[in-house]
Amino acid sequence: MVFSEDSRVKIPCILHLVRLGYRYLSLKNAVWDEETNIFTALFRTSMARINPGLDADDIDRLLIDVKLSLENEDLGKAFYEKLTERSGTRLIDFADFSNNSFHVVTELTCKNGDDEFRPDITLLINGMPLVFIEVKKPNNREGVLAERNRIITRCRNPRFWRFINITQLMVFSNNMEYDDGSPQPIEGAFYASPSYAAPIFNYFREEEELNLPELPADEDDTVENEVLKDNNLNVIKHSPEFISNKSPDTPTNRICTSLFSRDRLKFLMQYAFVYVCETDGLHKHVMRYPQLFATKAIERKHEAGVRKGIIWHTQGSGKTALAYYTAF
Repeated sequence: MVFSEDSRVKIPCILHLVRLGYRYLSLKNAVWDEETNIFTALFRTSMARINPGLDADDIDRLLIDVKLSLENEDLGKAFYEKLTERSGTRLIDFADFSNNSFHVVTELTCKNGDDEFRPDITLLINGMPLVFIEVKKPNNREGVLAERNRIITRCRNPRFWRFINITQLMVFSNNMEYDDGSPQPIEGAFYASPSYAAPIFNYFREEEELNLPELPADEDDTVENEVLKDNNLNVIKHSPEFISNKSPDTPTNRICTSLFSRDRLKFLMQYAFVYVCETDGLHKHVMRYPQLFATKAIERKHEAGVRKGIIWHTQGSGKTALAYYTAF
């Protein structure tokens, strides 16, 4: 039996995302807007549910506005402002995050004219493709470097900027543990915010007790059979390698739990991104993991009634100090 990145990493990751609450959606009979890869039926249903005061015409106008915002050469800043709006018409319900729809698809083509690419996995929130995941099989250094270069080439191609603008997070993994002695991030599971140049791929080391074996839902054999059949991979179902790679504790599945479990995704979407005007133009930054956990430490102190102080966060070779003060 020949194992590929699909059987070793992609399909196990999709099944893990299903256990995290994402519904698998086959592309075989699906319909979506190919200019933006927004799944319009999902979008319309979600907008009606989140914004009960909108009628069908209002939602059509909202979809047009969203598509227009993706035409800007602003690295998705106008779209992100719409995405995180918490009053008026909302694209995401942050007050009741479970009120949103969550889907996972595979090999969704991003196409503009003759140029196209297909991320291995795409996450849809309310029908909008906000996350994509690229995977490679382990112990494939040259394949990893080639894929990294392809990602950079895509980001620099203006014909793909609509898709870059709507993307909030990118994950790249070869399902291996980090090699801390490597001069560049090659082995492991990394995350990045979108870029028109070269995305900066960051390590993620989980600090909170997420209880990995318990957080995902139980495996659903019916869904597993559906995913395997849809990808023509029924033959791998009982193979020991496939079964072991479904574990919540593989590097790819761990980073998906850390970034895309409901509470963590909600936090990231609201607080983890910032746009910065630098000498070479506009950049979108995402929190690195020490900043994320330092910020969450402040959140815990606020919840405990502490209104000012300094949080020192140390992990690995770096440290972060955040001072905070809240007046009421």
